[in-house]
Amino acid sequence: MQIIQSIREKGAPITIAAIALALIAFILMDAKQDKGGRSASESIGKVNGSSIDQNEFNKKIQNLENQEEQQSGQKPSNSRLAQIRDQVWNQIVAEKVFYAEAAKLGIEFTSKELDKVLKSDDPSNPMMQDRSMVDPATGKLDQAKLTQALTNIKKAKGEQWEMINSQIIEPQKLTSVSTKYFALLNASAYYPTWMEEKDAKESKTFATISFVQIPYQTISDSTIKVTNEEVKKYVDNHKDLFKQEAGRMISYVGFSQLPSAADSAKTKAQVESLKTEFANETNVKNFLARNASAIDFDTNYVPKSKIQSAYIDSITRLPAGAVYGPYVENKSYVVAKMLGSKTVPDSAHAKHILIATVNAQTGQPLLEDSTAKKRADSVYNAINTGANFAILAMQYSSDGSKDKGGDLGTFAYGAMVPEFNKYCFEKPVGSRGVVRTQFGYHIIELLGQKGASPAYKIGFLAKEIYPSEETINNASNNAVKLSAEKDAKKLEAYLQKNGLQKISEPTLIKENDASIGRMQDARQLVRWVFEAKKGDVSDPMPVGDQFVVAIVDKIYEEGTQDVETARPLAENAIREEKKAAQIISALGANPTLESASAKYAKAIIVTGADSSITFKAQIIDSIGNEPKLIGAIFNKANLNKVAAPVAGKAGVFVFKVNSVGEKATDPNEDKVQMRLQQTVALRNQAVSNWFEGLRKKATIKDNRSKFY
Repeated sequence: MQIIQSIREKGAPITIAAIALALIAFILMDAKQDKGGRSASESIGKVNGSSIDQNEFNKKIQNLENQEEQQSGQKPSNSRLAQIRDQVWNQIVAEKVFYAEAAKLGIEFTSKELDKVLKSDDPSNPMMQDRSMVDPATGKLDQAKLTQALTNIKKAKGEQWEMINSQIIEPQKLTSVSTKYFALLNASAYYPTWMEEKDAKESKTFATISFVQIPYQTISDSTIKVTNEEVKKYVDNHKDLFKQEAGRMISYVGFSQLPSAADSAKTKAQVESLKTEFANETNVKNFLARNASAIDFDTNYVPKSKIQSAYIDSITRLPAGAVYGPYVENKSYVVAKMLGSKTVPDSAHAKHILIATVNAQTGQPLLEDSTAKKRADSVYNAINTGANFAILAMQYSSDGSKDKGGDLGTFAYGAMVPEFNKYCFEKPVGSRGVVRTQFGYHIIELLGQKGASPAYKIGFLAKEIYPSEETINNASNNAVKLSAEKDAKKLEAYLQKNGLQKISEPTLIKENDASIGRMQDARQLVRWVFEAKKGDVSDPMPVGDQFVVAIVDKIYEEGTQDVETARPLAENAIREEKKAAQIISALGANPTLESASAKYAKAIIVTGADSSITFKAQIIDSIGNEPKLIGAIFNKANLNKVAAPVAGKAGVFVFKVNSVGEKATDPNEDKVQMRLQQTVALRNQAVSNWFEGLRKKATIKDNRSKFY
């Protein structure tokens, strides 16, 4: 497993079992003891008064960065790093909030639990994932090895300890505590008999009504004026609807640094000048290296489906030695040269033994190249003289396939690193050899191949289209000129005079954001925005492929929205309240269905004969979702008379409850099943949004913007 492998790589002087069991000793000792000699560090935030240490925060970020780099083969971009920082922050906040709540309930993760996990034969036990700790005869942990390893505990510290804690202890703790917590939540779901009886009655009781609906559109919006005082009053009475996060709104002007038409023409001419020489060149690899092609030369024969080019159909029709282009692809001018074609398998089946020189996950060195080569040659020679491949794989291979005797199964072309791929797809079945890759030395035995497709060897001479210094300077100079206009009116006049477009960013910018709308890697700009005042104009800032000049349009403080911000939402609600008041006033005292119908030329409609209008109904036929109307219908005081008008979601309703009845009991109704369904619904309600509720009650101080 990864943690044990990492410890091996760092030369741990103790056995795997001893290190894992050191976890038990750690908890049995003082859990507050400093295992790593950690130096003092600043706090980047607090959750309910508990500090988040910057060093620990950075280490978690670094771990995720390393994992992504190993998986993708490249370092995360700045925008992706910002996402990783958010991910780590949210995880730490969630754990602190959750563990604090669990502690209040007396839920904890004990040393006995960890001891039980690590000594169990359950497949989830990290110890079971190390085959050297498993008795091959029983498939269970070798207890003798565990017992002997107890004498070597307490030796893990520093980086080794941190890996153990993050990859074994913390996941086990989270699993244990969350399981207990959710068990409590599930147990809290109780469906009492009185509620069951009430729900049963409400689901069976139905009403039929006659009504007249006067839609709010009956009155034109233009006739209803909403004052700032009315908006403020509405906001004060509905503060939950108008909560506001701290943030900024900006507008900006971008000056592109992308290559100009002249830059593109210059690059095209450069590629054109090399085309004839490229066509006549016999040593294509050296030619492409000498001329710094933007596309690396692939010495393999590659199936057409694996070549990423929109022009591949034209290229593969070329005879050997012919060239095609130049054409534009991936921001480059390209000339392709056909070097030859051959038939290769679609898939291959192989087994291997990896003598690793570096750790595939961390990149840390494991063996000197010369030592690994000698070991690989020795294993290869042993196999050639009759040694069992599978046994040697289990003994020497650093790859996860060792438990299968090194068998990799069947894989498609391009699934392996280039050197490994070349061997498996260009050598005949039955071949055996030693191949060096970026991971070390592989002893490969080719077991089979399937299918056959044409593959091509193609050289690509590519020159990326870069912006010239003149293009960049023009963009920079234009941005500098605009940024000099610090007065709002003068700035607007400058924009109009020079035909420049200012973009108003509609998204609220938050203090820890790394992007603004479509602008990625905008962290520098975000930091300026939060240091600036309303109306400030920034100096030019490079963001992506442009220079940006930004203007701070509005500053939002955390709390309740002001009148200007709240108006779009509040105004419509206030307008409908005013319309409802006008309609109800115009209907007069004690309106009838007939008078309401005549007043507004609206039909009297009868609905509910299908028994669909119940207290729990979400939709009323011919009306829609009107919860206020539902409540009024089942008010006993409104039975058999025209009720007072109701101001609903879509309009004012004048209605009469014609009858209230009860559906016949379904003889096939399963009360036990219904009770179970309601209990499950209550449990789902208990566990849904539980964390959001805890987080809202927590006091969270986020100071990351001071550090990143």
